[in-house]
Amino acid sequence: MPNDSRPAVLELIGNTPLVRVSRFDTGPCTLFLKLESQNPGGSIKDRIGLAMIDEAERDGRLKSGGTIVEATAGNTGLGLALVGRAKGYRVVLVVPDKMSTEKVLHLKAMGAEVHITRSDVGKGHPDYYQDVAARLALEIPDAFFADQFNNPANPLAHECSTAPEIWAQTQHDVDAIVVGVGSAGTLTGLTRFFKRVQPNLEMVLADPIGSVMAEYSRSGTMQTPGSWAVEGIGEDFIPSIADLSSVRHAYSISDEESFDHARQLLRAEGILGGSSTGTLLAAALRYCREQTTPKRVVSFVCDTGTRYLSKVYNDQWMNDQGLLKRKPYGDLRDVIARRFEDGRVISVGPDDTLLTAFQRMRLADVSQLPVLVDGKKLVGVIDESDILLGMQEDPSHFRLTVSSAMTDKVQTLPASANMAELQAELDRGLVAIIADASGFHGLITRVDLLNHLRRSLA
Repeated sequence: MPNDSRPAVLELIGNTPLVRVSRFDTGPCTLFLKLESQNPGGSIKDRIGLAMIDEAERDGRLKSGGTIVEATAGNTGLGLALVGRAKGYRVVLVVPDKMSTEKVLHLKAMGAEVHITRSDVGKGHPDYYQDVAARLALEIPDAFFADQFNNPANPLAHECSTAPEIWAQTQHDVDAIVVGVGSAGTLTGLTRFFKRVQPNLEMVLADPIGSVMAEYSRSGTMQTPGSWAVEGIGEDFIPSIADLSSVRHAYSISDEESFDHARQLLRAEGILGGSSTGTLLAAALRYCREQTTPKRVVSFVCDTGTRYLSKVYNDQWMNDQGLLKRKPYGDLRDVIARRFEDGRVISVGPDDTLLTAFQRMRLADVSQLPVLVDGKKLVGVIDESDILLGMQEDPSHFRLTVSSAMTDKVQTLPASANMAELQAELDRGLVAIIADASGFHGLITRVDLLNHLRRSLA
């Protein structure tokens, strides 16, 4: 049952700080970032979560004992879960399967019920996350479908809170705002407010390559949507609440540039933002550097980067996605996920215990490790089955050394071997050990080969 008293945490939503960017080249402009990551739920979507629930309670769509249902890229779901669970409602959320693990775990920790569906299908497909949510809302008794993509309370939240905060924090002196589009609530709410108080303000659209929004704002034509790794912004359709009338510039930003700018922001300014923040920053910097006269520009840290530690800030994931630049060799070293020469090999020594080997496998999410003497010379390889063989007889065998269980007669492939030779090695059920006269280079698993082939098609 909803509680009678309004939870104190909800009073912390909004009034987020505005900080000046000082360590990037912003051309003649001054760039400010509004830290929406400082909302209690960690994102700008706390604002609309509160607004949509409050409005639904007022007009009777959400009643005592009801259920909140929504399709979300994660952050709106977290905002709804924060507010809804604090007020005692059941929260059911549908998220596409490209969402970060941290978001899903956060949603579940808050008591939300999470349905994960496909991210490779478009609007109208029965497995599209918005269609799944709409269907659940019809099936669940006393359900309120938040429907952020069509809910007028979404842009109203930004018109009544985000926009006037920016206006006050800039002392009524702002020339442009750089924003992305997910549901389009932020863009539309800001547009409505600033048309009244600063009609000449330019809205600048930051959009992932693959999304249809940037091209539609430029030409009014719909391109065929692609795919992108950035979460929370970019669309394959035009949301019904979208108001693009004040958009004067639109930038299409690659995943690589987005993720790189998010990482740069942390290193340069100490601000930990998510992938969409990287998109906005990249577009804001392009806009600022193109100007010939000084302008005051505002953009957003849309959410906290703690939700993307397994992605944006994980070198291994970035490598697997082809989002980090690596030295190309033109041989099998390009297939190795953790290259020795890059300092990324996770290994054990022959005198380490089997427990140490097991813990490193678990930490690195791998099933085999090279055994190196002094961290350099390859003397063997150990995998899960080697450890398990002894453990089944006596768990105390965890104290034995790696050398007692490892395979020391290793077959290697030189880096110059061809793909057919690599495939033959993997077909034997083995991990491919790449080593030659110049030394040990790393291991190649089937997953590494699949990631390499996928990157080649991108």
